[in-house]
Amino acid sequence: MESEGNSEKKLSSSKLKKGSNIIPLTGAAALLTLAVSLAITAINKRRNSKRKDLPGCNFRVNLSASEILKLADRIIAKSKEVHDAVASVPLDKVTYKNVISPLAELEAQQFPLVQSCVVPKLVSTSDKVRKASAEAEKKIDAHISSCSKREDVYCVVKAFAAKGEWMGPEARHYVHCLMKEFERNGLNLTATKREEVQRLRAQIDELSFQYVQNLNDDGTSVLFHENELAGLPAEFLKTLEKAENGMFRVTLKSHHVAAVLELCKIGKTRRLVAMAYGKRCGKANLSVLEDLVQARHKFARLLGYSNYAEYALNPRMAKTPSKVLEFLEDISSSLSDLANKELAMLKELKKQDEGELPFGVEDLLYYVKKVEQQEFDLDLGALKQYFPVNLVLSGIFKIFQDLFGLRFEEIADADAWHSDVRMFSVFDLSSGELLGYFYLDMYKREGKYGQTCVVALQNGSVAFNGARQVPLALLISQLQTDIGGIPSLLRFTEVVSLLHEFGHVVQHLCNRASFARFSGLRVDPDFVEIPAKVLENWCYESFSLKLISGFHQDITMPIKDEICKSLKRWRYSFSALKLKQEVLYCLFDQIIHSAENVDIFELFKHLHPKVMVGLPMLEGTNPASCFPRCAIGYEAACYSRIWSEVFAADIFTSKFQDGLLNQHVGMQFRTKVLAPGGAKDPIEILSDFLGREPSIQTFIDNKIECSLWH
Repeated sequence: MESEGNSEKKLSSSKLKKGSNIIPLTGAAALLTLAVSLAITAINKRRNSKRKDLPGCNFRVNLSASEILKLADRIIAKSKEVHDAVASVPLDKVTYKNVISPLAELEAQQFPLVQSCVVPKLVSTSDKVRKASAEAEKKIDAHISSCSKREDVYCVVKAFAAKGEWMGPEARHYVHCLMKEFERNGLNLTATKREEVQRLRAQIDELSFQYVQNLNDDGTSVLFHENELAGLPAEFLKTLEKAENGMFRVTLKSHHVAAVLELCKIGKTRRLVAMAYGKRCGKANLSVLEDLVQARHKFARLLGYSNYAEYALNPRMAKTPSKVLEFLEDISSSLSDLANKELAMLKELKKQDEGELPFGVEDLLYYVKKVEQQEFDLDLGALKQYFPVNLVLSGIFKIFQDLFGLRFEEIADADAWHSDVRMFSVFDLSSGELLGYFYLDMYKREGKYGQTCVVALQNGSVAFNGARQVPLALLISQLQTDIGGIPSLLRFTEVVSLLHEFGHVVQHLCNRASFARFSGLRVDPDFVEIPAKVLENWCYESFSLKLISGFHQDITMPIKDEICKSLKRWRYSFSALKLKQEVLYCLFDQIIHSAENVDIFELFKHLHPKVMVGLPMLEGTNPASCFPRCAIGYEAACYSRIWSEVFAADIFTSKFQDGLLNQHVGMQFRTKVLAPGGAKDPIEILSDFLGREPSIQTFIDNKIECSLWH
């Protein structure tokens, strides 16, 4: 859900200097800063108290169930009207104005209306509204899918593309994307082949669903006596169901498995749970995955690609399977020496605890956690006391304001779906230009979507007449509300997640693309996570950690320097082994979708010791049968998370590490990386910002430099 030109004017040196001499404050000064911040918020609330109609905002709030369904019908009717009009243009009369502009403006105008129908299923407090929203989404999705298969519209767009009369590079890119979308639906094929494409797509969807459904339906559990679960906390044991013979029932749901593998002192128990987990749906899903991969390859070949990975990667930053395989193998081989050192340390620790029993993959989590407890003076539970939610938010706002030249103003009494929801305007600090708006829906409640994410509610765009539509975003998170006068306190992982997602908000708002299709989060899926991954680094630097922390009973006491250093070292602990485990699955995913007739079981068996520095696959397990990411959603694209992390490391280390609030660099990032959005090639964007092509070397160096052996 995270995922979905006017060029940004260069700021003069005088403008860059303005506001850049801000001294970050901690300790007693931080208290004064927070008080001033709250006073400013109060002033802004009074100033904005009568603002109900927000300029440039077409997203509709608090629609009833019937209004949602009526709006969905109007959206579909208007879309059909525009597509019919474009389709009726004679092929010798096609122009930008009568073919491309209507389609582009339809996208821009309808996106916030579509989101007005769809988003209530995530956030509404009314069950009736959530059901209507889900129903509207199905209708709208079916209509959008049918539009992308309209041969009459495709022929008209193709006729315009053949004329080569472009309004500019962004318009050219837009037409190219329209053509690619139609052709990836088979509209350049014969009717017979097109029917086969649709048949295969339906088969792929059915097999993907079956694979995941098999895993969801799996009810396998393993029984243990209490002494076999030594090391697991009493609170966890209380959550386990007991069998008739008094033994504890450990299910194979991920939260049970993770707890056992991380905390149980008994090696045999860890091994039994890991083996049972790796055997889930063994025969059934292996067969489903084989059929699924075969259907994907047939589908891709019909569309003119050699294999499915080639089809999946063509619109992505990575472009080709060979590029992805080279990338993954380079990462893996560069970290082998470090991974061997990490593994040797874990093996030695197991030998001290359990004698000569061989070390297996089932031991990784337990002994990594044990070393981390020995090496780092970190009580992550106690650390929460330094992260009251309002102070964390205040610090995040300050970082983004100072770094990117932004000003945040809260809108009092803004229309929203719950009293906890807050809304903000965002302005350019230098010019005062309104950049957009965002909602914060921070706290848990009944019926609300259960993940932390950013949803685009309206994309920025420029109409044919020059009118600009501003972006609007929604950040959803799952924080606990204040209880009994004690402020909501965040776990450190929640702080990282909040800053990451706020990075997506700023990414959405700072975009300056002219077309809604390239705006905000509507960028290459290999690129979309890079800016937020860059900004996560501020959670691991002492300077910025002090800006977002303060003891909840005395916010003038920020987190201590030693804890900041420990957090940074903890971030990189055993990172080579952890990353190699991820690379293993990414390689498997890429190979099965790049080559025909692969023996899926034997491939995993071969890759495991090769990537995992000699550690064999657990006997009798079949990881390919319980790997949902390669079945649905991330097929041939599992590498993308590592890809984002690698290039984010290059950007942060090269440009930001020595100046965390350097507004000159921050403004360059805003104008060169965030502003173009999907309108420019991602490699071109990163190369322009870095002054060279991005590299994996910084990422590797960071892992080695911050390891336990440096």
